[in-house]
Amino acid sequence: MGALDNKVAIVTGGAKGIGRAIAAGLAREGARIVIADLRGAESAAAAFADGVGLTVDVADEAAVQRMADETVEQCGSIDILVNNAGLYASLAMRPFDQIPLDEWRQVMDVNVASMFLTCRAVTPVMRAGGGGAIVNISSGTPFRGVPFLLHYVTSKGAIVAFTRALAKELGKDEIRVNCVAPGFTMSDGVKQHPEVVEKLRDASVSARTIQRDQEPEDVVGAVVYLAGSSASFVTGQTIVIDGGQYFH
Repeated sequence: MGALDNKVAIVTGGAKGIGRAIAAGLAREGARIVIADLRGAESAAAAFADGVGLTVDVADEAAVQRMADETVEQCGSIDILVNNAGLYASLAMRPFDQIPLDEWRQVMDVNVASMFLTCRAVTPVMRAGGGGAIVNISSGTPFRGVPFLLHYVTSKGAIVAFTRALAKELGKDEIRVNCVAPGFTMSDGVKQHPEVVEKLRDASVSARTIQRDQEPEDVVGAVVYLAGSSASFVTGQTIVIDGGQYFH
């Protein structure tokens, strides 16, 4: 028996990297997994028993509503939402006054507005089911004030504020809203950008209390905990997972 037996969990950006590791962790505890991603959702979902893959642009209002509707149609409920989709590794590090406005807006749409849309879409289903758990994936960067990625860092700081405010609104509905903030993680997406690894890997490792690479699996335990009944009295909180680079 798993802690999440009979629960339906949507993981956005779940086709690879941190999202894929989270989906696997939730599945090990018995959850039925719905992978929502722009690419590779169906093939990723095939790795899980009764997994469902949905091609979704999380910054598109109609697509997100379809995601919720199709999940209910195929799985019957939505008990867990992990908001993991986001832009990071493909962003160039540069001074803030060299960031194009279009890129700024794209980051805000994908990293922040998407969470507004997904939470808005799943909340009626969770209310009807008597409650649920939402886990938002932020980053350790807003706590450390990392420079040269102002749009990304700002977006991830907004997720912490979003989590706290939404938790207050949804507590009466038995819907818990929490946040996990990973450090620099050697995910598939990061490894595809050697220039990012070169700039950030050594500096990140040397600043940690536990001095090793952070892997996607390092994030999983906290998400599984926050999604389950062991965290039934935990809401509005942010857990920083970065090997002790920042003490929160």
